[in-house]
Amino acid sequence: MDFRALLMGLAFALIWSSAFTSARIIVADASPLASLALRFFLSGLIGVAIARMLGQSWRLTRDQWRATIVFGICQNAMYLGLNFYAMQTVEASLASIIASLMPLMVAFAGWVVFRDRLPALGIVGLILGIGGVALIMSARMEAGVDMYGVALCLIGAMALTVATLSMRAMSAGGNLMMVVGLQMFVGSAVLAIASALTETIRVDVTPELMAAFAYTVLVPGLLATWIWFALVARIGATKAATFHFLNPFFGVAIAALLLGERLGTRDVIGVAIIAAGILAVQLSRQRKT
Repeated sequence: MDFRALLMGLAFALIWSSAFTSARIIVADASPLASLALRFFLSGLIGVAIARMLGQSWRLTRDQWRATIVFGICQNAMYLGLNFYAMQTVEASLASIIASLMPLMVAFAGWVVFRDRLPALGIVGLILGIGGVALIMSARMEAGVDMYGVALCLIGAMALTVATLSMRAMSAGGNLMMVVGLQMFVGSAVLAIASALTETIRVDVTPELMAAFAYTVLVPGLLATWIWFALVARIGATKAATFHFLNPFFGVAIAALLLGERLGTRDVIGVAIIAAGILAVQLSRQRKT
């Protein structure tokens, strides 16, 4: 892994983790699904405009179109939509911890569903991840966490797992920024329909809302997505996914710094255990390949 790939991975992990804090700020002042649909629409417009300026084509390969639709629905509409809705009652730190389980879910799905061989180190990593989650959830349940919101976050993490499995087709064949922009439109359309059917639109315009929304559109929405696709194309999905072990640390640190969310001893220990589990799983997959 070269130095540029290292910087890209660190930047992605930091930005990806910060999105939970900005989302928590947004849903405090605006309808979650409607605001997310607007975010993706604006990000899509910007992404496609940049792609056209770079000379990229609308003509994607069949695999790219299929993966763009799957990614747009599973990550943008389901994963982020469910997380935005859940973060009306679930803290950003807990949402980021649950979402960070995605690499463990990918490894588990490959092991159980697709019969991929998982080395002993990977199995240890899965056990560590489960143990870390159990430790954190025991502390949060004692504090009265909203279990419905937690369930939505878990379903969202499963959808993110499916989206991740479609990544290889998206990053092959060029037109990377065009793919980024188009999958934003897919998510926007699905979320707009869901909002129209389920929400009464509310907006309380505040400086915090405007700043968080602009940040979410430009940085996690466009920049982080482009970095991730470029990183996968540069070093492969397995090596790129190793950076996910940083997400629990970054997620809880940013939430504590900007939102003042408190972390107990079991939270801190659980985050460290989950991060170790993610790293173990990713290292075992690299050794296998």
